[in-house]
Amino acid sequence: MGSCKALGITAALFLGLILVGGIITVAVLWSQDNAVDPPIIIPTDWWEHCVLYQIYPRSFKDTDGDGIGDLKGITQELEHFVDAGVDAIWMSPIFASPMVDFGYDISNFYEIHYEYGTMEDFEALLEKAHRLGIKVLLDFVPNHASNESDYFKKSEARDPEYEDFFVWADGIPDPNNASNILPPSNWVSQFDGSAWQWSPIRQQFYLHQFAVQQADFNFRNESVRQEMKNIMKFWLDKGADGFRVDALPFLMEANPDDYGGRYPDDPLSGKIGLEPHQLGYTIPLYTKDLIELYDVVYEWREYVDQYWKENGGDTRVLLSEGYANISMTMLYYGNKQGKFGAHFPFNFDFITDVSNNSNARDFVYTIQKWLTYKPFAATANWVFGNHDNNRMATRFREDMVDGLNALAMILPGVAVTYQGEEIGMQDGYVSWEDTVDVEALNRGDNETYMLYSRDPARTPYQWNGSLNAGFSTANKTWLPVADNYKELNLQAQKAANVSHFKVYQKLTALRKEMSMIHGDYEVRAFSDRSFYVVRNFRTYDTFVLLFNVADTADIINLTRIQDIKVPSTVEVASIHSSRRAGDVIEENLIQLEAGEALVLRDAPLE
Repeated sequence: MGSCKALGITAALFLGLILVGGIITVAVLWSQDNAVDPPIIIPTDWWEHCVLYQIYPRSFKDTDGDGIGDLKGITQELEHFVDAGVDAIWMSPIFASPMVDFGYDISNFYEIHYEYGTMEDFEALLEKAHRLGIKVLLDFVPNHASNESDYFKKSEARDPEYEDFFVWADGIPDPNNASNILPPSNWVSQFDGSAWQWSPIRQQFYLHQFAVQQADFNFRNESVRQEMKNIMKFWLDKGADGFRVDALPFLMEANPDDYGGRYPDDPLSGKIGLEPHQLGYTIPLYTKDLIELYDVVYEWREYVDQYWKENGGDTRVLLSEGYANISMTMLYYGNKQGKFGAHFPFNFDFITDVSNNSNARDFVYTIQKWLTYKPFAATANWVFGNHDNNRMATRFREDMVDGLNALAMILPGVAVTYQGEEIGMQDGYVSWEDTVDVEALNRGDNETYMLYSRDPARTPYQWNGSLNAGFSTANKTWLPVADNYKELNLQAQKAANVSHFKVYQKLTALRKEMSMIHGDYEVRAFSDRSFYVVRNFRTYDTFVLLFNVADTADIINLTRIQDIKVPSTVEVASIHSSRRAGDVIEENLIQLEAGEALVLRDAPLE
């Protein structure tokens, strides 16, 4: 009886083990059949997901004590970009110039401006940058040249080779004064005043859409187009990795042959309070965004691509600069006929379309607009500041700095940083007496100059709390250093436990995650105050940016985000947040303080 009972128990155990084993086997097989395959990774080119940093050389680092930044200063501090996680730099113009518009009035496109150094200094900079893995882009200014350039002097003297290098036109007799000659049209310069300047030598007017000293090239002249390629080739041969191309919307103007042999007047805007010499009095119908200019850009892209094919190495890039409406801006990418233009046009929507008065829905709309309009396979980019506009921390708020940097880093595409944004630099105060910006001097006076001045965004970089913020040993710098440099500087932020710079470093490191490089995105508003950005990529961690852009707190509900679930881990937190990296969010309802930004990490999507 006992042996039978034991035999029964043994049999039951044996059957049980078979049953359990079968269940496990079925579960494993089911798991294998239903496992999520990792996605196919398509490698990205170096420029498609880079952190691009704009250097304003005159204000970056001075090594010879003249109060002006120089190339040796950039070379000396290249490790800063490695430390910050920057992949590429582009420098505002470093070419020979009278400095009326601080480098954007070039007198020799083949020489380094003497205040910045020598060609040997540039070559040393390039060599060290490449050794450190940093790409170097130059600021190419094809629209105009200095009236002190040989091009202009020869054109003004009617040298047959250069006679039509610039836009020249006869004036119009003044019906009220027989001895006076009026400009060819009513076109207004971007810096106020007529866009035409009389040359007593040539006895004609020349076009200058910016300062009088910046004469517009004639891009209907094939020799001008060829010379621009010659210039690009010279610097590509030196080892430059590409160009940021300036002021493209002004490249072409109306053809007088289409208007009875004269340049047509722009229509009047009807804006009250403006006088004929003031910008905005007319609508630039015949001087900006003409469709012919895009053919020139496409031609340059063909040239740069051909150079790359013939010379090998990494891709050489063209990045276009121009403030235009969204449809005209997208044409810089290319056209429907298959022509390629710039690798990307700079996206200035965060400068032109949003401010500290914008709400979360405005931010979401601005982001979606670019992503909606751009060609499907094109690379997006995100810009919050540059040398022509008030600094990011000033236009918005100091407590938004980390959130804005996070937004640039987490959205798909290229993140662009203007000099000083990584430490939250703000506009410096520049008195009327210290003002040097040609736009402010032309358009303003001692009471109104701040409406137009670009100087506050160009004050020297704040390296540390020593004399002149460590920028220079000079008694006087070309622009005054901002008053807050002793508290706000790179050295102090490196030493602090929490700082804008340390947040910036975490954000650039985060961009190396596969979800950031290849992932899908979702951008939505929680409310008028807060919005979120999701980046996810199958089988890889999901990341979510939460950002309150308001000046008051907001309660958000994380169940609104389908791609994450609590508990979720804080990866990055803005400096004013009470949360820190590594904290775990365990509740679906959380409060974001004014300006607070959090980046959460969550498990891969199932």
